[in-house]
Amino acid sequence: MKLYLASGNPHKAGEFRALAGEWGGASVEFGSAAEVGGMPAVDEDTGTFSGNALKKARALLARLPAGGWALADDSGLCVAALGGAPGVDSAIFAGPQADPGANLAKLLGAMEGVPDAGRLAEFVCVLALCGPGGVERQFEGRCAGRLARVPKGGGGFGYDPIFVPEGFDRTLAEMPGRLKNRISHRGRAWAECCAWLAAMG
Repeated sequence: MKLYLASGNPHKAGEFRALAGEWGGASVEFGSAAEVGGMPAVDEDTGTFSGNALKKARALLARLPAGGWALADDSGLCVAALGGAPGVDSAIFAGPQADPGANLAKLLGAMEGVPDAGRLAEFVCVLALCGPGGVERQFEGRCAGRLARVPKGGGGFGYDPIFVPEGFDRTLAEMPGRLKNRISHRGRAWAECCAWLAAMG
């Protein structure tokens, strides 16, 4: 099965290809939106991971050849002390044109002075899968943890350098890719997706 990824983020594309190798086996191949003219512009205005992911998957599905499947990811970091922010705005926390470094700096600034007990956070990922015959499915993955005070590690992307998953003493950015993929929000959502695909036959 070929799944076209509804994203222009090369980091996400890389993670999904690694995930497909670990859980999807030879039965899953990822295609790029660039193969069908690029990812359509989508206003991610639903206010939820679920709604945004579905909008993106539906938009890409409309461009696919007959029988194609579109997979969209919407994910973010939810910080308890900030009322769940940055949440669905994780990619634009420091502004629409902000880069990951600016988002990270803004979050660390917002959390300055917050004690360790108040630095709880959770990564959330919702995958939306849309395919032939109007099939639409969603899969959710979560990864609980806490925020470090300074960035650590050179792997991963986004907020990975300051997120320490529950049960670990290092950030996602300090972990080998295989370990991160096994415990991450995206890895858990993808595992659920693979289970559904396998059951579908």
